[in-house]
Amino acid sequence: MVKLNKIYTRTGDDGTTGLVDGSRLSKDDIRVRAYGDVDETNSVIGLVRLTLENRRLDDMLLRIQNDLFDLGADLATPLPAKGEADSEYALRMVESQSTRLEEELDALNADLQPLTSFVLPGGSPPAAYLHQARTVCRRAERVCVALAEAHPVNPAALTYLNRLSDFLFVAARWCNDQGQTDVKWVPGANR
Repeated sequence: MVKLNKIYTRTGDDGTTGLVDGSRLSKDDIRVRAYGDVDETNSVIGLVRLTLENRRLDDMLLRIQNDLFDLGADLATPLPAKGEADSEYALRMVESQSTRLEEELDALNADLQPLTSFVLPGGSPPAAYLHQARTVCRRAERVCVALAEAHPVNPAALTYLNRLSDFLFVAARWCNDQGQTDVKWVPGANR
């Protein structure tokens, strides 16, 4: 359990931050950027939830926000070297989190008509924020892929981010009257 009595520690005044295993990295390290982008995704989802009136979707997004804290903890805890045991403090993403996300995505998508055009970000306020969350999530995914090219990363973490961006797209359409009020892209409309 997390217990924070004092928010500032002064240990990061030199431009470093501590990981779960006690090691320190530059605040600009790719690992820190990865979990920072996950945190930003979570923050945008918090904005979405302020605009929602649908309890079912709000409950889904609350579960996702908790998952994103798990994901941040996973990324902030380097995987052990081969043959070594994982840290007792490690909280790792698991396949069932992505499976649940797929099931919820499928449930929302069942209410939508198939796409006939690309969709521009916008429509209702929740949809616009969901599109913003989707783009931030895609950035988080790109940074996590770059992290995985340099250091071992839990594959379930990458799967979750990939699935989450799909979920956020479908949820945005769902918030636009089940896709009826999506803003459609018209190729070359302003030529």
